Amino acid sequence: MAAAAAGAGSGPWAAQEKQFPPALLSFFIYNPRFGPREGQLFNGTFLKAMEDGGVKLLKERLEKFFHRYLQTLHLQSCDLLDIFGGISFFPLDKMTYLKIQSFINRMEESLNIVKYTAFLYNDQLIWSGLEQDDMRILYKYLTTSLFPRHIEPELAGRDSPIRAEMPGNLQHYGRFLTGPLNLNDPDAKCRFPKIFVNTDDTYEELHLIVYKAMSAAVCFMIDASVHPTLDFCRRLDSIVGPQLTVLASDICEQFNINKRMSGSEKEPQFKFIYFNHMNLAEKSTVHMRKTPSVSLTSVHPDLMKILGDINSDFTRVDEDEEIIVKAMSDYWVVGKKSDRRELYVILNQKNANLIEVNEEVKKLCATQFNNIFFLD
Repeated sequence: MAAAAAGAGSGPWAAQEKQFPPALLSFFIYNPRFGPREGQLFNGTFLKAMEDGGVKLLKERLEKFFHRYLQTLHLQSCDLLDIFGGISFFPLDKMTYLKIQSFINRMEESLNIVKYTAFLYNDQLIWSGLEQDDMRILYKYLTTSLFPRHIEPELAGRDSPIRAEMPGNLQHYGRFLTGPLNLNDPDAKCRFPKIFVNTDDTYEELHLIVYKAMSAAVCFMIDASVHPTLDFCRRLDSIVGPQLTVLASDICEQFNINKRMSGSEKEPQFKFIYFNHMNLAEKSTVHMRKTPSVSLTSVHPDLMKILGDINSDFTRVDEDEEIIVKAMSDYWVVGKKSDRRELYVILNQKNANLIEVNEEVKKLCATQFNNIFFLD
């Protein structure tokens, strides 16, 4: 659903993105072993292309999709996280999470045509009303295509950082990432990209409205048969903008408090990558920066290759297992597969033996994953 629009948004493809994002051919984005949902989503949009214009239209859409999508692939930067295709969740305390849930409920009530909502902060997911596999593909589109395209204008100062143009409106930092660029322009076009999500054995066509304030972004999805007007967009801006700005500030404050509390801890002697196949949650302390074209890690590439080899071994068997490797650089690399969860640990303890390494991994599981059961 989401990678049809992945990559830079300029030239003729910028226009095509609004016509064919991020719905078509999600089947090609992920390995089919991730589950049948991508196949159902692919077949739904595939059939729609056939219904709309037969084989000729389908070929045109295939050509347009692959012409753009293949240019966004950077195989030299791919690693274990690309294999998983998971979702990074933003950690929150209960009170802040309840504030976000309350915000979403108020917005869905005020904007009564909204069918689904998703909330992200710092490119990490906090809440979603979509089915898991639909959100996975939408998350890929947002974090690898839509959000990165809007970072450069922000850094260059081409977008006004604060908004107070609307009469009687409170100052806020909110703006549309999809839809109208200037709400004061009476001729502004309210065109939103269309996405397709699965509902049981069919698909549902929706408009995707993405609205951002500071580091917080909220996605509103409305039925494609409803055509948002400029008045609706202005109303959404006046309702969502001020509240999302305050909420983004609250999340930032809580995040900084948690960061200060954990900042006093000694640098651990291990790095890890974790993935949960059940809820698609991923977490990495190995990566310092991960984008479609750049994978900056804090460990040597040879160690990343070992992680990939261990993962390849895990895919060959269905049983839970553990693999321990000592690298030429004297690092220890451990892979644990248990109950559809995978944990990969890199230990910098060259003088340790197998027993000591196993004990260190147990300590890691107890401190970082104390509510998750890993088989010994």
